[in-house]
Amino acid sequence: MNISQLDLKDKRQVDDFIRLPFVIYRNIPQWVPPLQMDERLKLNRKKFPYYKHSQADFFLAYAGTRPIGRLAVLDNRHYNEFNHETTAFFYLFECENNLEAATGLFTAAIDWASARGLNKVIGPKGFTPLDGFGLLVKGFEHRPAFGLPYNPAYYVDLIEAQGFTKAGESVSGYIGTDIQFPERIHELAERIAQRRGLRIARYKTRADLRSLVPQLKELYNDSLQGTSGNTPLTDEEVDSLANQLLWFADPKLIKIVMKNDEPIGFLFAYPDISAALQKTKGKLFPFGWLTLLRELKRTDWLNINGAGLLPEYRGSGGTAILYSEIFKSVKESGQFKHAEVVQIGVENEAMQREMENFGIDFYKIHRTYLRDL
Repeated sequence: MNISQLDLKDKRQVDDFIRLPFVIYRNIPQWVPPLQMDERLKLNRKKFPYYKHSQADFFLAYAGTRPIGRLAVLDNRHYNEFNHETTAFFYLFECENNLEAATGLFTAAIDWASARGLNKVIGPKGFTPLDGFGLLVKGFEHRPAFGLPYNPAYYVDLIEAQGFTKAGESVSGYIGTDIQFPERIHELAERIAQRRGLRIARYKTRADLRSLVPQLKELYNDSLQGTSGNTPLTDEEVDSLANQLLWFADPKLIKIVMKNDEPIGFLFAYPDISAALQKTKGKLFPFGWLTLLRELKRTDWLNINGAGLLPEYRGSGGTAILYSEIFKSVKESGQFKHAEVVQIGVENEAMQREMENFGIDFYKIHRTYLRDL
């Protein structure tokens, strides 16, 4: 067994790191490959905006010359400054069912974090707020929504064997088109919107969305007020995320809650392209992008991955507007038969309870882990 720190200039090692999941999941039909161009970008310190302010390193476990495990460890300085912490993240963990390999990887990551004066490790947690987080602990029989983690069940044992304990959980819920959403919520949303002078802005083109990006950055960062465990976005990070997402976004599914001409809330939904990624193995070139474009038009799955209001608008029924728009997004297009609301923190008991009352089935659970150093 050999644990190596990844040399990002070594093409063979980089390829080993990126290709390992295809070996781990070769007999697991639910797994969805990530976009390969996005994975390579995360390993590029010159181009990925995260490295402008923070650090990360990557480790590989080899049995002889065969890679059998991998792990990333992150020192996100923006996160630590915003949350007044000295925390490391672990991310991109993949491993055969081999305790020795997992222990070697986490030992290397913990040594890395300790050498930087960090006093705890949390994960799985990624580089940006759009990176899905947590370890899947319920819902292994279901295909993951695009961008959300999927893993074999034995990962729980490998991680807990390293002294990690549960830090938190999030749930993802299923919505079918046959769900009977209470009409009173739509009516309440309309009354609140009229009383508070709010409206829903909708968009027709990707150019419209592109022009909105600076406002969305401010809206997202402002919506973090009074929260913990989050990270504000920089201008470069917003531009990078926009470049990754706008090419497959459906402008009609991006809804912004406006007060006069100022955005005060948002709802992000997008067609799920997981089936296409499975067919193309996460590759866009040379012809994978054609498969993905076809999938955008024919997929009957919708992902709802982001909703929020500025703090001063959350009370007095303001969330009813978001609930109403979630269900409208599922119904209005006529394309979608299934939808998934992704990763709602279980600490948000009121929202989870309300959604369950609407008939949403929370059928997946992701768990984050913590170890003090």
